[in-house]
Amino acid sequence: MKFIDMQSDNTTPYQSEDYDANVINTLPYYLSYHQETINLIKSINPVPKIWLDTGCGTGTLIDMAVKKFPKTRFLLLDPSESMLKQAKMKFCNLSKNRLKFLKPSPTQEFSEILKEKVDVITAIQCHHYLSVNDRKKALDVCYNNIKDDGIFVTFENIRPLTKKGVEIGKKYWKNFQLEHGREKEVVEQHLKRFDKEYFPITIEEHLKLLRDSGFKDVEMLWYSYLQAGFYCIK
Repeated sequence: MKFIDMQSDNTTPYQSEDYDANVINTLPYYLSYHQETINLIKSINPVPKIWLDTGCGTGTLIDMAVKKFPKTRFLLLDPSESMLKQAKMKFCNLSKNRLKFLKPSPTQEFSEILKEKVDVITAIQCHHYLSVNDRKKALDVCYNNIKDDGIFVTFENIRPLTKKGVEIGKKYWKNFQLEHGREKEVVEQHLKRFDKEYFPITIEEHLKLLRDSGFKDVEMLWYSYLQAGFYCIK
């Protein structure tokens, strides 16, 4: 089940048209998630044929990727029509042969039959809104739509291993947001979403869940503050 802020038109606390401007002041190293993902894909498969980005939001990752992978076709999926609308505006000048928008859907409910399995699936900051069962469903969808030897990359908010670690992580994240100009009340409200509007799991739980989903190679890619990135090979 997704818990959506009544002031927002998606699962984030921001309106879609304000998302890009706000997220870089909320998530430490946000643009690094995308750059590290691109660097990783280049290292494993420099010329992927088809790349599906689920939870694509306003299309920030793919806006970078289309320039780095000129021979790749991109599929964009998100549960929010308003997010997809913003993404479509970003790509209004891009050839339709390079990019296709799929019908709005969260990953775990995606049922559209693709013409062929894809080489890459990315899920950046979207699955931590899910319950344990829905996480499993979402990973099953990703696994089943990736070719053998295909790549799955995900970044998520994560839970530190201890109660003290959660406390320190929140203070660390709070200081980052305050230093980037966010008001104290807004920051406090944002941190209250932990375990109420999104449901982070530990790195250990992530690795086990990814292995149990059937991926043959599961690795950690990146970690800082209360966010981490993982990649898997089918």
